[in-house]
Amino acid sequence: MIYIQLFLSFLQIGLFSFGGGYAAMPLIQEQVVTRHQWLPMNTFADLVTISEMTPGPIAVNAATFVGTQVAGFPGAVSATFGCILPSCLFVTLLTFIYTRYRNLSLLQQTLVSLRPAVVAMIAKAGIVILISAFFINGTFSLLPENISFRMIIWFAGAVFLLRRRKWNPILVMVLCGVCETAFCL
Repeated sequence: MIYIQLFLSFLQIGLFSFGGGYAAMPLIQEQVVTRHQWLPMNTFADLVTISEMTPGPIAVNAATFVGTQVAGFPGAVSATFGCILPSCLFVTLLTFIYTRYRNLSLLQQTLVSLRPAVVAMIAKAGIVILISAFFINGTFSLLPENISFRMIIWFAGAVFLLRRRKWNPILVMVLCGVCETAFCL
């Protein structure tokens, strides 16, 4: 039964997450943390980190991670298949339609109209990630005991190194990981 639940949950995520992995994160959080309570919020923050660091699409990595945590290898296969099935079917259909009707103005207008929704979903995912990183209990609260000042400092340093110094993002991620590990020792 759990395999079917994993498949159907990630099938929904695969069906409704337009705009890539970051746009899927609020949907994944809704299914995994809120609805089914398969993972607590702090583990969800780890899921986001692991999904970003491992090769491949973020939503597929998240599905594999959740499936493994909930039901082992068969759960990972079930969740991953549910996540990628809609995309495979949709891309096959879209390729057929686009090659046939690519010059149609209605198609071009439809693609343009989807952009604001995708931007909003990506922004929401970014905000959720920042809140889970900056606030200890994972909810927005400006009480000093709930704010993780260390994470804010690592974030500000990373933004500085990426934007001003133009460092390689992988090097910045490794440096932040080393700094956090050294601080915790």
